[in-house]
Amino acid sequence: MNARQTISTLALSGLILLAPVRPLHAQPPAPPKTTDVLVLMTIKAGIPREELAKILPSEVRATVRLYLDGKLRQWFQRSDGKGVVFILPTTTVANAQAIMDSLPLAQANLVDHEYVALSPLGPLAALLGPTSEK
Repeated sequence: MNARQTISTLALSGLILLAPVRPLHAQPPAPPKTTDVLVLMTIKAGIPREELAKILPSEVRATVRLYLDGKLRQWFQRSDGKGVVFILPTTTVANAQAIMDSLPLAQANLVDHEYVALSPLGPLAALLGPTSEK
């Protein structure tokens, strides 16, 4: 290796050492903000239709009350006939569970619930470009 190559190598090594380095303990991105909770409600296996029919009128009234009180944003029947889907405007699954547990079918232990926290679609922020912090 001649002197010129040695100097070039040393200069390149120095530049690499001076280059900005990502911190070893970078903080993970903040979790996305929950804005709604999706609830899948299904009837438990083996429940006779007659038992459901007795409670269904009070379930419908209670569900309409939740909607009118602003605790239920939307509700749908599943096209496959396996239950109902609710979207609740709450920021925690615990709040959604409390709301759903207040309904007559849940109190009679006739249904199961699955909860999914929802948040805005984060990758859309890339469309806005870099943000300036003030």
